[in-house]
Amino acid sequence: MNLLQSKTKEVAQSIVPIVIFVGILSMAFVRVDFPIVQRFFIASILVFVGLAIFLWGIDQAMEPIGYQMAHEIATSKGLTKVIVLSFILGYLVTIAEPDILILANQVESASGGSLNANFLVQMISIGVGLMIALGAVRILSGFKYNMMMFAVYAIIFVLGMKVSEEFLAISVDASGATTGALTTPFVLAISVGLSKIKGGKSSEEDSFGMVGAMSAGPIIAVMLISIISGQSHIHGEAEVFTTSNQVLAPFLTGFKEDFLESITALLPITVLFFVYNFVKFKMKRNEIIGIVRGLVYTLIGLTLFLVGANTGFMDMGRVLGTNLANEYLNILPFIGLILGMLVVLAEPAVLVLGQQVEDVTEGNIKNSTLRMTLSIGVGLAVALSMIKIMVPSVRLWFFLLPGFAIAIALSFFVDPIFVGIAFDSGGVASGPMSATFVMAFAQGVADSIPTADVLKDGFGIIAMIAMTPVLSIMILGTINKIQVLRTSSVEATDTEHSELLQLCTADREPDMDLHELIYCVINRGYSDEVIDLARSVGAGGATILRGRDARSGTWLSASLDMEKEKEIIWLIVDSDLTKKVVRTLLDASEKQDSHILSIFALPITRVDGIPTNNLELTEPLMKEKEIEA
Repeated sequence: MNLLQSKTKEVAQSIVPIVIFVGILSMAFVRVDFPIVQRFFIASILVFVGLAIFLWGIDQAMEPIGYQMAHEIATSKGLTKVIVLSFILGYLVTIAEPDILILANQVESASGGSLNANFLVQMISIGVGLMIALGAVRILSGFKYNMMMFAVYAIIFVLGMKVSEEFLAISVDASGATTGALTTPFVLAISVGLSKIKGGKSSEEDSFGMVGAMSAGPIIAVMLISIISGQSHIHGEAEVFTTSNQVLAPFLTGFKEDFLESITALLPITVLFFVYNFVKFKMKRNEIIGIVRGLVYTLIGLTLFLVGANTGFMDMGRVLGTNLANEYLNILPFIGLILGMLVVLAEPAVLVLGQQVEDVTEGNIKNSTLRMTLSIGVGLAVALSMIKIMVPSVRLWFFLLPGFAIAIALSFFVDPIFVGIAFDSGGVASGPMSATFVMAFAQGVADSIPTADVLKDGFGIIAMIAMTPVLSIMILGTINKIQVLRTSSVEATDTEHSELLQLCTADREPDMDLHELIYCVINRGYSDEVIDLARSVGAGGATILRGRDARSGTWLSASLDMEKEKEIIWLIVDSDLTKKVVRTLLDASEKQDSHILSIFALPITRVDGIPTNNLELTEPLMKEKEIEA
């Protein structure tokens, strides 16, 4: 029960902010019919309870299944078996993903039936299966993730130049919809399992990236539909949006449909697992009971979540988008910013990814840090999407092309683990909440603006939500890399300083009158500044030696072979002041505008006020003295 309580607390922290925000908008700023408001709050309760139970079930069922299947893939002797099994897993877990069904139905409705939902689901699932197979081969072969993604997105960029804006928007939205509440935990479990079984130095960074690779498959698949079929534009009239005036009836109707969809989502992968368990895994009875119990919880939680999201959240999102566009058009980007920041925190896959990132990195990357970065990124994505809908000349690729290009470029600089996390983050951020509430909100806005088109502008927002987290996590990784480099530099400098100070303050015989001669080489003309700096921490006088070609050059400066643009300062200080003076000069030498080139120190003793022992100062040197001690 402690696990359930923990999941409940996480979900409450995620759901409550968006419920409050939407409640304020619907009751204080725009007029929303009371039945819709009632359904939204009922749906919020269902989403809250459903998510908590769903995540509880995921821990008990889907993750163990994913690890077992990952073990089967990793221990396969032939490459063909690895590819085939990976493809089947990816295909089966995607073909029944509720988010894909939602998106496909929305595309069919918006296109007036010109794009068939079932055909779209099949093509998307094939794309996902192929990319998961490619991702599994990459992990087992040790191929660099950033190189693979560079090649994949290079193909996407080329294909993107050949398709219309409608197909571009749908393809990248399909990418985000694949990373739903069911597929993401399962695929994450596969990638973590493969990396652990493979082992090696790169096991931590290999734990991430499979979700990001998976989400690239649907983009290529949908674009190929356009290229192969020769259909450059989608023709069709969107269906008229209507809402129900009833409160409870839509939930009762939706429960039956979503329950069947949830069974369909879980059944294929469950059957595959039990077949493998009977033939090969042969898990213990108590382990099987735990998995079955987890599957039941997953089914119940997923059903409740989908009922709440589909019945209450989508209607509220569409109505809010329509009314806000009519009454508050100028501040829509600001509203989108807040909405995006809150919605991503309610995504179940974000919770799963955040916890796995913290576990795999042993707490170096905190769950809270990752979620806050994603929240900012998704907020900007929704805000920019509002601008795209409002301004006809702004196109989707204006944001996607440079965004992914910069992310790919940064992938060659940041630590490898950030690359996988970044692309996984882009996938998990665009989950059920985005596919329902946010997309409905965007379609409502597009439907209310005369210059916008529901098919062109109503889609594409999931793509933006999938892109900005990738870029924001890459930026987070870049900042982390810079901090690491700076820390390493400071630590190295501190080590050098410490060694020098130890040499300067080495143990002396206790019966001597001990002093130190500090020898400092500087650029010509800055002696007074350095001497004043040394005096500020207790030093007395100093001797200045100038370069031999200067007018004041002497036989000593010539014998030292000093360059004319350099000067040497000799400081004689008590041994107990040496460390303080040297530390001050060392710190000053680290500044960019410092003129201190090098520092040395030698031990000396005084006999009747004359320095002797390790270094004897003769009469000519005493004539060089310009500042009396």
